[in-house]
Amino acid sequence: MRKILRFGVMLALVLLCTTASGCSGLKFSSADDLYSLPSLPAEYENLESQINDILADGAEYAAPVSGSNIQPVQMADLNGDGQEEALVFMRKADDDKPLKIYIFGTRNGTYEQIAVIEGSGSSIYSVVYSDLNGDGHNELIVGWKVASELQILSVYTLRSGEPVELMRTNYVKYALTDLDDNGVQELVTLHADNQGGGVADLYTWQSGTLALRSSAAISVTMAELNNLGRVTTGTIQDGKPALYVVGVGDSSSQITDILTMSKGDLVNIVLSDITGASSIVAHSMSLYPTDINGDGVTEVPVPVVLPSPGENSESSYRVEWYSYDAEGQPKAVVSTYHDIDDGWYLTLPDTWLGRIAVNRSLSGSDETVVTFFIRGQGLDGYQDFLKIYTITGASREVKAVRDKRFILKRQAETIFSARLQDANNAWEYGMTEDQLRSGFSLITTEWNTGDY
Repeated sequence: MRKILRFGVMLALVLLCTTASGCSGLKFSSADDLYSLPSLPAEYENLESQINDILADGAEYAAPVSGSNIQPVQMADLNGDGQEEALVFMRKADDDKPLKIYIFGTRNGTYEQIAVIEGSGSSIYSVVYSDLNGDGHNELIVGWKVASELQILSVYTLRSGEPVELMRTNYVKYALTDLDDNGVQELVTLHADNQGGGVADLYTWQSGTLALRSSAAISVTMAELNNLGRVTTGTIQDGKPALYVVGVGDSSSQITDILTMSKGDLVNIVLSDITGASSIVAHSMSLYPTDINGDGVTEVPVPVVLPSPGENSESSYRVEWYSYDAEGQPKAVVSTYHDIDDGWYLTLPDTWLGRIAVNRSLSGSDETVVTFFIRGQGLDGYQDFLKIYTITGASREVKAVRDKRFILKRQAETIFSARLQDANNAWEYGMTEDQLRSGFSLITTEWNTGDY
């Protein structure tokens, strides 16, 4: 049993050392070393011994289950002195507060335990390190999974040497963002109020601690936020920082709230004073606010159904992207066609709006084609003028250029190609190959490390 525990500790520390700046002493001198555990620098041997003692006393690893910091042993400079502390995430099932975060600091070249944070619940949901007042000390923002429908957020500081809890609240999601643009991040938590409605709370540093500054109602419910919802940082038209809160309803409707700061308070600029709901409700296509055109302002997607070129054609959508000003007024910025399944989108010329229809279909097991039609009168009036192909399989290089096709983009196992039909050349709003390439983009998928 002791050998198993030691192997687990060594493995955790080896993983830690592959990213920690102070582990240059970890080396393999020969091929045979790859089949045995590497030796650790002396400082980490000392840390390993202390972790082993905790494990032997009935603890087990309990790494955070979500977010970007999910290792059982993590390194972070908590006090800004240039020396990284080691944080070890554990569970001792028999304790009143079974979840533990052991913190080890260095003294005279070796690690010693300097603090422990304890919590109740089924798991440590997430942990983030952030300096919330700009003094060089990182606070610990810890999400505790208390029950299947309940999460608690706690913020701790170690400025005095011992962990001090600055705030505690229930939450569904939260965000760290500099809404007042002063160089220091604020904390915004999202949760349900006593009546079940959505509310956003803004916490800022006040009088030496983290305190609730103001709250704003949101129309996104917590169920909608949990259902494919997302919280995104961005900007509105004047460059002012904003928080975009998106929820998805059971009917595939997507609701967006936009939070900014005004005169020191949190405000929802798209919440109607009359209806109490957001003005941004649209069909959900798994698209979220982003800077779609690279102008430095965040745009919100609003899908609009396109005409169908045939009775059996599936519904297709163009996506109108809107930016918002400080009063919550929208401005149409750009229109796109997004092929979510195949991973690309096309920026549509303004002259095409109201004049085209689109249909996506399969063409064999390793090829899909999206056909763009000039919209006419009746079914016989539709003329195809552009086809965009997504091609996989062993013969993709040949298929991508046959029958007057030309290549738009390449990925490791996929080629995107297109063909301009005869109707394109005769249409006054047709495009060239260069124009098509310029408007064609691949959908970049954000690396989703999980919620905080």
